Amino acid sequence: MNDLIKKQLEDAQATMEKAIAHCEAELTKIRAGKASAGMLDGIMVDYYGTPTPLAQVGSINTPDARTLIIQPWEKSLLVPIERAIMEANIGINPQNDGVIIRLVVPPLTEERRRELVKKVKEEAERGRITVRNIRKDANSKIQRLKGESVSDDEIKTGEGEVQKITDAYIIKVDKHAEVKEKDIMTI
Repeated sequence: MNDLIKKQLEDAQATMEKAIAHCEAELTKIRAGKASAGMLDGIMVDYYGTPTPLAQVGSINTPDARTLIIQPWEKSLLVPIERAIMEANIGINPQNDGVIIRLVVPPLTEERRRELVKKVKEEAERGRITVRNIRKDANSKIQRLKGESVSDDEIKTGEGEVQKITDAYIIKVDKHAEVKEKDIMTI
């Protein structure tokens, strides 16, 4: 196989790997009834006028399966952390006792579980679309190699390889979504 095509295949595979990692990260943010520090990823706290990730302004602990405790590095951050959690709209009300912020994760209702499964399916579909877009870009780059001493047969072979890679990554997205759905639906 032509070196130029191999390079396109490697680039496509690396980009798809990043897309899978992003999809995994997004699926992790969807809570499954169990407390995890990952639920708070993406929450930004106003730290003296600068948006700062919550994990950088305090320690986050999970003493049990339903509770998260946030202990800020500075007491003055209690209210901004509380406000940031409320604004993030993660479905949990923070309890501020003047020293720490406690988040009690409520048990999921059947209706809420179904909503979360829908979210998982939407996120998985976004992941599949991203992988397909990467395939489309890789195929168009391979097509552009026609004039650069690459035969039509090599281009066809390259496109076939791109399709194989795409299929493998779409299966990975589906597996991640399936695991998350089982996690959510398990009571």
